[in-house]
Amino acid sequence: MPRVIEGKLDAGGLRFGVVASRFNSAIVDQLVSGCCDLLRRHGCEDDDITVVWAPGAFELPLLALELAETGTVDAVICLGVVIRGATDHYTYVAGQAAAGVADVARATRVPVIFGILTTDTIEQAVERAGTKAGNKGSDAAVSAIEAVDVLRSIRSLTKND
Repeated sequence: MPRVIEGKLDAGGLRFGVVASRFNSAIVDQLVSGCCDLLRRHGCEDDDITVVWAPGAFELPLLALELAETGTVDAVICLGVVIRGATDHYTYVAGQAAAGVADVARATRVPVIFGILTTDTIEQAVERAGTKAGNKGSDAAVSAIEAVDVLRSIRSLTKND
């Protein structure tokens, strides 16, 4: 039978950084709220959650990198909203934010979760921030908890296991 490594959803004793965009703050505030609420419901203490505010989604990767490199967090959760408009701005911001978040995770070996909504309309963003489609901030928190646990399990493997 193969060895299976799966993450458990226990945030007790873990420390999380939440890097959130102020742009589209009415929606991002709901993502942050959902994220922090989920972390608390799974055992994380308020003192173990650090929320850092960024001007926009484009700046999220840099601030996530700085936070991850402090060694004070087990995972970083990036939250923001990029809504398609009439120009190419959406493509550049969303693409660079996604690539940057992935780069930070690879560079630091700290889970960095992409919780940035990329939608066509404001209505779609609102739906994903706590209405019809659930709260993607909560979903990002679940991913962070699980990723930390899975990484710890992988890192505890030895050649003799």
